Amino acid sequence: MRPFGGEPPVDRRAVASWCLYDWANSAYNTIITTFVFSVYFARGVVGDPVAGTSRWSVAMTVAGIAIALLSPVLGAIADRSGRRKPWMALFTGITVLLSAALWWVEPDPSFALFALVCVVVATVSFELANVFYNATLPGLVPGRLLGRVSGWGWGIGYFGGLVCLVVALFGFVKAEAPLFGLLGVAWDDWGPQANIRATALLVAVWYGLFALPYFLWVPDEPSSGRPLGQAVREGIGMLGRTLREARRYKQTVRFLIASAFYRDGINTITAFGGIFAAGTFGMSFEEIVIFAIALNVVAGVGAIGFAWMDDRAGAKPVILLALLGMTAFGVPLLLATDKLWFWVLALGLGAFFGPAQAAGRSMMARLAPPGMTTEMFGLYGLTGRFVGFFGPLLFGLATEAFASQRAGMGTVLVFFVVGFVLMMGVREPDRSRQNAAA
Repeated sequence: MRPFGGEPPVDRRAVASWCLYDWANSAYNTIITTFVFSVYFARGVVGDPVAGTSRWSVAMTVAGIAIALLSPVLGAIADRSGRRKPWMALFTGITVLLSAALWWVEPDPSFALFALVCVVVATVSFELANVFYNATLPGLVPGRLLGRVSGWGWGIGYFGGLVCLVVALFGFVKAEAPLFGLLGVAWDDWGPQANIRATALLVAVWYGLFALPYFLWVPDEPSSGRPLGQAVREGIGMLGRTLREARRYKQTVRFLIASAFYRDGINTITAFGGIFAAGTFGMSFEEIVIFAIALNVVAGVGAIGFAWMDDRAGAKPVILLALLGMTAFGVPLLLATDKLWFWVLALGLGAFFGPAQAAGRSMMARLAPPGMTTEMFGLYGLTGRFVGFFGPLLFGLATEAFASQRAGMGTVLVFFVVGFVLMMGVREPDRSRQNAAA
C-alpha cells in the first residue's frame, strides 16, 4: 500500500499474514464448536440431542467464565511486558493440540467428559489467543484503515471456514476412505465414525499451518525489558487502576457493555447453530456441512462488503444496521417449520454476523487509549464473557425447560435487542482527528 500523507507505508505482507490468522483459526470455530464436532457430541457421543445440547451449554458456560477471568489480566500483563507473540504462540499451540486430541472421542457416553474437558480448555486458549491477536491491529495499520482491515480479516476468516468445511465434507464426511483412498484403508479400519472424528485432526493441521505466517511476518511490539514477575505485578496493578477509574473511559465502558450483549447473541448462535439445525430440522451431517459452507459464504461477503462502510461512515452505524438485520431475520426463523425457509432465513441472518463482529473489533481498536490496547481487548473479552456465559446457559435452560431447541434459540434475540438499545448511547471517536493523529 502507498503512503498516505505523512504516514509510513503499510506492509502488505504483514497485513496479509495478519488476515491469514483469521483464516487459520476459523477452522476451530467452524468445525469444532459449531457445525461438526458439537453435533457429533450431542448426537453420537451423548446419543440424545436435547441432553447433549444441555451438556454442551454447560461446557461453554464454564469456558466463558474462565475467559472472563483470564483475558483482562493477561492483556494487562502483556501491555507491561510489551511482546504479544509468545502469548499467542502458547495459546495457539494449546488449541491445536487439544483439537487433535478430540480424535480419540468415540461415539460412546463414556467419552463425553474427556471431550468436554478438551473442548473447554481449547476454547479458553482459542479466545485468549484472539485477545492478543486483535490487539495487534492498531499497530499494524493507520486509523483510517482499521475498519477495512478488520473486515478483511473477518471475511477471510469466514472463507477459511468455508474451504475447511469443503475439505471436511468431501475429504472426510462423505469420503469412503481417508485421503480419498490413498492410504489403502477404509474408515471402518480406524474405529467407529472415524470420518467424523478425523475432522478434529483436520482442524489441528489447518490451524497450525496457516497461523505460521503471522508469527513469521507480523511485527511484534518490542519487549519492555521487564522480567515476567514484574510485568505480572504491574499488569494486575494497572488493570485494578483501570477498573477503579472506569469513569475516565465512559464511551469505552458503554461500548464494552453494549457489545457484550450482541456478541453473546452471535456467539450463542455459532455455538449451537449446528445442534439446532440437526435437532429441529433433522439435518444430517452432510446437510449441516453444506449449510455451513453456504453460511460462511454469505457471512464472508457481508464482512468484506461492509468493511468500507466502517471506514467511511463509522463502526457504530454498521453495528446498528447489522443488529437490525439479525433481528429481522431471526424472528421468522424461530417460527419456520419448512427446511427451505430455514435455509433462506438463516443465510439472511448470517450475512450480518461478519459486519457486526468486524466493526466491533475496529471500534474497540479506536476507543483503546495508547499503551492500553491489549488490556482493553482483554476487557473486551471480559465483558463479552461476563455476559457471554448467560447465552449458552439460557439456551440450555430454555431448551431443557420447554424440551424445545426453538425456545433455546429464542433467547438469542433478547441479546440483540438489548445490545441495539445500549449501542444507541455510545459515541464513536472523532475519526477525522484520529486519522490525522495516525
